[in-house]
Amino acid sequence: MTAYKPGDPVSVRRLYGRQQNHKLRLGQAELVEKLLPQISVPQEGEITSERLFGDHRPLHFEIGFGSGEHMAYRADMLPDHGFIGAEPFLNGVVGALQHVRELHLPNVRLHMGNAIDVLERVPDGSLSFVYLLHPDPWPKARHAKRRMMNSGPVDLIARKLKPGGEFRFGTDHPIYVAHAMMVMNGHPAFDWLCERPKDFLTRPGGWPETRYEAKARAQGHEVWYFRYRRI
Repeated sequence: MTAYKPGDPVSVRRLYGRQQNHKLRLGQAELVEKLLPQISVPQEGEITSERLFGDHRPLHFEIGFGSGEHMAYRADMLPDHGFIGAEPFLNGVVGALQHVRELHLPNVRLHMGNAIDVLERVPDGSLSFVYLLHPDPWPKARHAKRRMMNSGPVDLIARKLKPGGEFRFGTDHPIYVAHAMMVMNGHPAFDWLCERPKDFLTRPGGWPETRYEAKARAQGHEVWYFRYRRI
């Protein structure tokens, strides 16, 4: 068994920060009341494509989907795939619900809460893609253990991905880039899909620009894109 650092997200199930930023409007509250229960991931038991979608299909898992832009884009582009998104913050879940309604996405399931709680219930070797895009960088050294890009979560992701599956990580924070590269460098379960520096400075095909990313670029931030193949 992997010896995780004290405070690693896999060993400590704590969510930091406020889970709601502002009061919901009436239409948003109705989405949470009516649509969310229809597409929520079950609270208990194994999480499989057959259970969620009624058939066997490629499964994608997004950890912390923000307002759901990336997940909705991918789900719309790949209607015969299944998408699971986990996000602890209510306003982000509302954003995803709006995308699901407006784009008529039957292939999305949501969990409002800790992604680890759902990811652990996915059978090993079941996922085709895992996404971790612009997670909280926790830039202070004493908070580094809280980062999702740490040995515990990465080992868990490796177990859940099928051979040939892909783990995508993106960030605009230089401290997190250095930390992530240190964690992933030489990881026995992954091959880094990068042949030259510009490969991780150029957004890959099928990876849409979100509002967060556009805002980061407007502020003068560089954005890095990492793709890793499960061996």
